[in-house]
Parts: sequence; C-alpha cells; structure tokens
Amino acid sequence: METLTHDAAARRIRTGLLFALASATSFGLSGPLARGLMNAGWSAAAVVAVRVLLAGVVLLPLAWPHLRDNRTLLRDNAKLIVAYGVVAVAGTQLAYFNAVARMEVGTALLIEFAAPIAVVGWLWLRHRQRPGAATVAGAILGITGLMLVLDVFSGVSTDPVGIVWALGSMVGAATYFVLSDQGGDLPGTVLAAGGLLIGGVILLAAGTVGIVPLRATTEPVVFADFTTPWWLPILVIGIVTAAISYVTGIAATRRLGSRLASFVALTEVLAALLFAWLLLGETPGLIQLLGGALILLGVIAVRLGEPAVRTLGDPESPTAERQLDRTANPNRL
Repeated sequence: METLTHDAAARRIRTGLLFALASATSFGLSGPLARGLMNAGWSAAAVVAVRVLLAGVVLLPLAWPHLRDNRTLLRDNAKLIVAYGVVAVAGTQLAYFNAVARMEVGTALLIEFAAPIAVVGWLWLRHRQRPGAATVAGAILGITGLMLVLDVFSGVSTDPVGIVWALGSMVGAATYFVLSDQGGDLPGTVLAAGGLLIGGVILLAAGTVGIVPLRATTEPVVFADFTTPWWLPILVIGIVTAAISYVTGIAATRRLGSRLASFVALTEVLAALLFAWLLLGETPGLIQLLGGALILLGVIAVRLGEPAVRTLGDPESPTAERQLDRTANPNRL
C-alpha cells in the first residue's frame, strides 16, 4: 500500500511539473506576441483585455458540461471565482500596467516575479510551514537569476508610486498560485473560464473610465522574419497564452502545491527570452543565459526541499479524495 501511495505521488508530481512547464512556456509566448501587436498600434491594456476575454470564451464550452451536471457549482464557489478574476487576473494586470508607466519594465517584472517569496511567506504565516534551507537557497538563486535575466542593474527606478504598484502586481501573482490550489472539486476549466471572463470585463471597464489606455488597430503585425494579419496573433495570444496557460497552471498548482508551482513558473522568463529571440530577433546575452541557469538551479533546489509525499494533514496537500480522483482520472484538470 505504501508503495502504491509513493507511486501515485510520484506520478502526480511528474504530471504537475509537465503542466507547470506547459503553463510557463505558453505564458512566456505572450510577451513577444504582445510586443508585435503594440508595435502595430495596440495598447498593452487592450491586448490583455482581448486576450483574457477570448480565453474565457474559448474555455466556456469546456466548463459548461460541469456546470450543467452540477447546478450548485457556481454558487458554492462564487467567492473563489470572483476573487480569482478580480485579484489574480484583473488586479495583477492593472497593477503591472500602472507600475511600468512609472518605472523600468525590468524592475517591475522583477518585483512581480518575486511572487514565490510572497507564497512562501503566506504559507509560513498562515499554515506555519517554515521554509527549509533548500527553499531559501532556491529563492535566492531564483531571484538572483531574475535580476540577471531582466538586467535590472542597468537602471533601477526609485519611484515610490511605481514600486507600490509593482508590489500590488506581485501580490496578485502570488494570489493566483494560492487560489489555484483551492476549490476542492471545482474543475480548473470552470475556475479559469469564470475568472478570465470577470477579469476581462474589469479590464474593459478600467479602460473605459481611463484607468488604463485602450487602443486597437487592424494594421498587419510585423515580427523578425514575417508579417501576419492582426487577428492571427490575437487568436494565439488568447487561446495558447491565456486559455491553455491558465488551465495548465491551475492543474499544476493542484498537483504540486502553490509553493513549488510558483517557483517552476519562473521558467516563464526563460520561455519569453526564447520566443523573443525567435519572433523579435532579440538575442539573449551571456549574462541573461547565466541568469536562466540560476533560475533553473533555484527551481531544482526548491523541488529537492519539497517532501516526497505530501500528507493528508498538510495544508498544501490535496485531500485524500482529490488524490485518489486524480490518480484514477489523470486527464481531469
């Protein structure tokens, strides 16, 4: 029986890591695609609003069967879905837009991507899960790697308002991981679809009242070696970098826990570097490659610090029923 438990836990971790890497890779594609759209005249807020709304619409047919079979699903999880949409989706994006309006993009991203540290702190304060030496070492390696990849040493903004907004985006990102691990038997497609639709509506409302600029064009989008009509990158940025990335991110967090999933998500920066090289011709430098290696070492350190099998009483662990359900139904997100 113990061997079966360990085998099931090992399978859950392996699939969780695959989901996490898929999520980080698809998230990483969003930046280069968005850059192409913005070069064609789109505002950043318009790109993100269309992105999350399209993703919500795409996921709705996948979420609907769950809602049809269980009419109380939305009512029982309404607070979670609304919090996910307001904080994890819209709040993170709005805070980040306002941060980069007042400070360097690299610095804002560095603060936002410090979300794993916030997750570790939350688990320590809320669940008394004191981080071990491996987790601390992984955090130091990961943040150092981020600083190198984002090249924040070339110019750091000290605008206090910008820093506050960037910290808000970090809290939103950390909330994404914490909420993704909640919901009991709420399917990930339902959580993602509801949250994305709510977040998209909020972003549109924010643009309407002037909190963020909304501007879109139908000009062709130019990348390094090719030009494409505007609607093609919009479809990819909505379906691949939002619908797929959010669902796989939720699936990963529910298998790995919010702490490990948040550190694996740092590989999004590496994926963004790769896609920027392929699509925009932005070749990464030696320092950025070194930073990427440190990020990977940080993720490995945190993984080594995780318990081999998370026990039933662990607040970071799924309940026994969820473990058995996912073992029997590995395709369920």
